[in-house]
Amino acid sequence: MLHVSLRQLEYVVAVGRAGSLSGAASQLNVSQPALSVAISHVEERVGAPLFLRRKGVAITLTAFGRLFLRDAEALLETAQELERPGGLALRSQSRVTFGILDELAPRWLAPILVLFRQTFPETEVRARSVSFDMLTEALLAGQVDIGLTYDLGLDATFERDTLMRVAPWIWVTPEDDLATRPAVSLAEIADRPLILSDQDLSIQHMLGLFRTVGATPVVRHRAASIELLRSLAANGEGVGLSYTNPTGSLSYDGKPVAKVPVSDGMAVEPVVLAYIGPQPSPMPQMRASLLDVSRRMPGWEGNNLQE
Repeated sequence: MLHVSLRQLEYVVAVGRAGSLSGAASQLNVSQPALSVAISHVEERVGAPLFLRRKGVAITLTAFGRLFLRDAEALLETAQELERPGGLALRSQSRVTFGILDELAPRWLAPILVLFRQTFPETEVRARSVSFDMLTEALLAGQVDIGLTYDLGLDATFERDTLMRVAPWIWVTPEDDLATRPAVSLAEIADRPLILSDQDLSIQHMLGLFRTVGATPVVRHRAASIELLRSLAANGEGVGLSYTNPTGSLSYDGKPVAKVPVSDGMAVEPVVLAYIGPQPSPMPQMRASLLDVSRRMPGWEGNNLQE
């Protein structure tokens, strides 16, 4: 609960600017006793004197009072902007929080931040890399303005722009017979031990894909990251399966690893920009800039299956 009102801060600021109770009272059209009561109340709450008030001497700010006055002026300026029609929207959108699924972040977050900061230099862009559940909760709570994620489990609450469509990849040792194939179907790996992400939504989705081809595979490992998944696959611990497609042919521990796309069309999954409701500038422009470069940004073309 706030114990100091904006009106009382206005009185303090007015006295500090005018240098006298009488001058501030004339400007505000209030009585001097009302100003004196307000100042005393604020001083009591902050625990320090704001003014030196001596009979027959002009009122002057203390050292603490000068600092307090500066902060009070900034607060009142912000309050005025919030009150002005359109002020809240314009001010809030000078800072944008971009959320990204942690599986996608290692490859896409840095290029997206560079794009945003080059294209929208006046906008402060903050980034959060989180799990799917945390990203949807942050969007619903207004803690994230826009998020990059797979279109898994998003209901009608969310607006979405499809950025690209991706097929999953399998990861195996280079000696595996599957490594030289141009593509592999889910049915062909259904009897192999799998390495999947440890996120429940991802596992449920992957196992659901196998159910569509009448298979119930065994999950040997649940990997906390794509690099752990690739390392396990490179060491022969099973067939890794993931939508994430990092570059390079070495696992994190330096072992060669091969990747092959999954051929099943029903496995293709949209990667979307998710947000809630109409958004003020520059959010529509940011979405448009990402859609515009989705086929041209270095590295995107290797995973982009847009029609």
